[in-house]
Amino acid sequence: MNENNRKQLKKTGRRLKEDPAKFRYTISFNDEEHSRFLALFEQSGMLVKAHFITSCIFEKTIKTIQIDKGTVDFYMRLTSFHSQFRSVGVNYNQIVKLLYKNFSEKKASAYLYKLEKQTVEMVILCQNIIQLMEEFEAKHLKKQD
Repeated sequence: MNENNRKQLKKTGRRLKEDPAKFRYTISFNDEEHSRFLALFEQSGMLVKAHFITSCIFEKTIKTIQIDKGTVDFYMRLTSFHSQFRSVGVNYNQIVKLLYKNFSEKKASAYLYKLEKQTVEMVILCQNIIQLMEEFEAKHLKKQD
């Protein structure tokens, strides 16, 4: 009866697992095998090497994700550029309003003419960007297939 009381009183600590892993195995690699193992482990995206090894042994599916840093960088820069391009559009509207508010019609028209030239250059630049983006997507989609 004394033993039962001790077990009932001891409720602290970590709960026991239903099916604990009791068996350990060791494996040794040479330098080449170790570098191959680490490369496969990194590609798997798993955080624990033991889980990776277990999934390899028992033929569970392993997901490998390859991230092209150049593609990610290109996408981030394009996103940043797009937001800047939208800001220019907002500023364009504000400038037109301020020109007619603060200057005579003749002077405002002269400034608008200069602004119009710059806008045409920006449209050409935008068309070039769209063309580059389409070329990039065509090349990128071919790589995935």
